[in-house]
Amino acid sequence: MSADYVKHIISCKCILPQYKNASPPVFHRFVVFSTLEDGTGEFEPHYAQCNNCSVIHRVTEVGVSRVIRKEDLPTMITIEDLKTTLPPKLVGILELHDCPLALWQEADFIISHKLWGRGFTLAKELDGGTLIGKYIVILGETLYSVKAFEREDGPV
Repeated sequence: MSADYVKHIISCKCILPQYKNASPPVFHRFVVFSTLEDGTGEFEPHYAQCNNCSVIHRVTEVGVSRVIRKEDLPTMITIEDLKTTLPPKLVGILELHDCPLALWQEADFIISHKLWGRGFTLAKELDGGTLIGKYIVILGETLYSVKAFEREDGPV
Protein backbone atom coordinates (compact mmCIF):
# COMPACT_ATOMS: atom_id res chain seq x y z
CA MET A 1 0.00 0.00 0.00
CA SER A 2 1.33 3.45 -0.82
CA ALA A 3 1.28 6.41 1.51
CA ASP A 4 -2.09 8.06 1.90
CA TYR A 5 -3.95 10.68 3.87
CA VAL A 6 -7.39 11.86 4.89
CA LYS A 7 -8.85 15.30 5.56
CA HIS A 8 -11.56 15.22 8.20
CA ILE A 9 -13.42 17.43 10.65
CA ILE A 10 -12.88 17.62 14.39
CA SER A 11 -14.89 19.59 16.96
CA CYS A 12 -13.56 22.08 19.45
CA LYS A 13 -15.14 23.28 22.68
CA CYS A 14 -15.22 26.88 21.46
CA ILE A 15 -18.22 28.62 19.92
CA LEU A 16 -18.09 31.13 17.06
CA PRO A 17 -19.53 34.54 18.02
CA GLN A 18 -22.56 34.19 15.70
CA TYR A 19 -23.59 31.04 17.60
CA LYS A 20 -22.93 32.19 21.18
CA ASN A 21 -26.66 32.39 22.01
CA ALA A 22 -27.69 29.22 20.18
CA SER A 23 -29.46 26.52 22.14
CA PRO A 24 -28.18 23.83 22.09
CA PRO A 25 -24.67 25.28 21.68
CA VAL A 26 -23.05 24.97 18.25
CA PHE A 27 -19.40 24.08 18.79
CA HIS A 28 -16.80 25.11 16.23
CA ARG A 29 -15.56 22.44 13.83
CA PHE A 30 -12.51 22.59 11.59
CA VAL A 31 -10.73 20.51 8.96
CA VAL A 32 -7.49 18.70 9.80
CA PHE A 33 -5.04 16.73 7.66
CA SER A 34 -4.02 13.27 8.87
CA THR A 35 -1.66 10.71 7.40
CA LEU A 36 -2.09 6.97 7.24
CA GLU A 37 0.89 4.68 7.84
CA ASP A 38 2.54 3.05 4.84
CA GLY A 39 1.65 -0.61 4.50
CA THR A 40 -0.99 -0.78 7.23
CA GLY A 41 -3.20 2.21 6.51
CA GLU A 42 -3.31 2.85 10.26
CA PHE A 43 -4.07 6.39 11.43
CA GLU A 44 -1.06 8.37 12.68
CA PRO A 45 -2.01 10.42 15.78
CA HIS A 46 -0.91 14.06 15.67
CA TYR A 47 -1.67 17.54 16.97
CA ALA A 48 -3.85 20.26 15.40
CA GLN A 49 -4.58 23.82 16.46
CA CYS A 50 -8.12 25.22 16.42
CA ASN A 51 -8.36 28.02 13.88
CA ASN A 52 -10.81 29.89 16.13
CA CYS A 53 -9.54 29.71 19.73
CA SER A 54 -5.96 28.41 19.13
CA VAL A 55 -6.31 25.50 21.57
CA ILE A 56 -4.26 22.42 20.64
CA HIS A 57 -6.02 19.09 20.00
CA ARG A 58 -4.44 15.64 19.97
CA VAL A 59 -6.10 13.94 16.98
CA THR A 60 -6.26 10.19 17.58
CA GLU A 61 -8.73 8.92 14.94
CA VAL A 62 -10.72 10.27 12.03
CA GLY A 63 -13.09 12.81 13.59
CA VAL A 64 -11.79 12.23 17.11
CA SER A 65 -9.60 14.57 19.15
CA ARG A 66 -8.84 15.48 22.73
CA VAL A 67 -8.14 19.06 23.78
CA ILE A 68 -4.87 19.63 25.58
CA ARG A 69 -4.81 22.84 27.57
CA LYS A 70 -1.95 24.50 25.71
CA GLU A 71 -2.33 27.34 23.27
CA ASP A 72 1.15 26.92 21.84
CA LEU A 73 3.07 23.84 20.79
CA PRO A 74 6.39 24.84 19.20
CA THR A 75 6.88 21.38 17.67
CA MET A 76 3.75 21.59 15.50
CA ILE A 77 4.28 22.09 11.76
CA THR A 78 3.06 25.51 10.60
CA ILE A 79 2.34 27.12 7.25
CA GLU A 80 5.64 29.00 7.60
CA ASP A 81 7.48 25.67 7.96
CA LEU A 82 5.80 24.26 4.86
CA LYS A 83 6.62 27.34 2.77
CA THR A 84 10.29 26.34 2.97
CA THR A 85 9.67 22.89 1.48
CA LEU A 86 7.19 23.67 -1.30
CA PRO A 87 7.96 25.06 -4.77
CA PRO A 88 7.64 28.89 -4.92
CA LYS A 89 4.83 28.90 -7.53
CA LEU A 90 2.75 26.54 -5.41
CA VAL A 91 3.41 28.68 -2.32
CA GLY A 92 2.14 31.68 -4.29
CA ILE A 93 -1.07 29.88 -5.30
CA LEU A 94 -1.78 28.74 -1.73
CA GLU A 95 -1.07 32.22 -0.34
CA LEU A 96 -3.24 33.89 -2.99
CA HIS A 97 -6.20 31.76 -1.91
CA ASP A 98 -5.47 32.15 1.83
CA CYS A 99 -5.49 28.36 2.23
CA PRO A 100 -5.73 26.82 5.70
CA LEU A 101 -2.99 24.62 7.15
CA ALA A 102 -4.74 21.38 6.10
CA LEU A 103 -4.39 22.32 2.41
CA TRP A 104 -0.72 23.26 2.81
CA GLN A 105 -0.15 19.86 4.46
CA GLU A 106 -2.01 18.10 1.64
CA ALA A 107 0.08 19.89 -1.01
CA ASP A 108 3.28 18.97 0.85
CA PHE A 109 2.18 15.33 1.12
CA ILE A 110 1.31 15.11 -2.59
CA ILE A 111 4.68 16.62 -3.60
CA SER A 112 6.70 14.56 -1.09
CA HIS A 113 5.11 11.27 -2.16
CA LYS A 114 4.93 12.15 -5.89
CA LEU A 115 1.18 11.52 -5.99
CA TRP A 116 0.83 13.31 -9.33
CA GLY A 117 -2.69 13.89 -10.52
CA ARG A 118 -4.13 14.50 -7.06
CA GLY A 119 -5.58 17.84 -6.14
CA PHE A 120 -7.91 19.79 -3.89
CA THR A 121 -10.34 22.70 -3.79
CA LEU A 122 -8.72 26.12 -3.35
CA ALA A 123 -11.90 28.19 -2.97
CA LYS A 124 -15.65 27.70 -3.12
CA GLU A 125 -18.84 29.58 -2.45
CA LEU A 126 -22.56 29.15 -2.86
CA ASP A 127 -24.25 31.47 -5.36
CA GLY A 128 -27.97 30.86 -5.03
CA GLY A 129 -28.30 27.12 -5.55
CA THR A 130 -25.01 26.82 -7.44
CA LEU A 131 -21.69 25.84 -5.89
CA ILE A 132 -18.85 27.61 -7.70
CA GLY A 133 -15.16 27.27 -7.01
CA LYS A 134 -11.62 26.64 -8.08
CA TYR A 135 -9.39 23.61 -7.63
CA ILE A 136 -5.78 22.69 -8.28
CA VAL A 137 -4.35 19.43 -9.59
CA ILE A 138 -0.67 18.79 -8.92
CA LEU A 139 0.69 17.21 -12.10
CA GLY A 140 4.36 17.28 -11.12
CA GLU A 141 6.75 18.95 -8.70
CA THR A 142 6.50 22.26 -10.56
CA LEU A 143 3.49 21.65 -12.82
CA TYR A 144 -0.04 22.51 -11.68
CA SER A 145 -3.44 22.89 -13.29
CA VAL A 146 -5.91 25.36 -11.75
CA LYS A 147 -9.49 25.07 -12.97
CA ALA A 148 -12.89 26.49 -12.11
CA PHE A 149 -15.96 24.35 -11.38
CA GLU A 150 -19.69 24.86 -11.06
CA ARG A 151 -22.23 22.45 -9.58
CA GLU A 152 -25.95 22.79 -8.95
CA ASP A 153 -27.26 22.28 -5.39
CA GLY A 154 -23.90 21.18 -3.99
CA PRO A 155 -22.81 21.33 -0.37
CA VAL A 156 -20.41 24.14 0.50
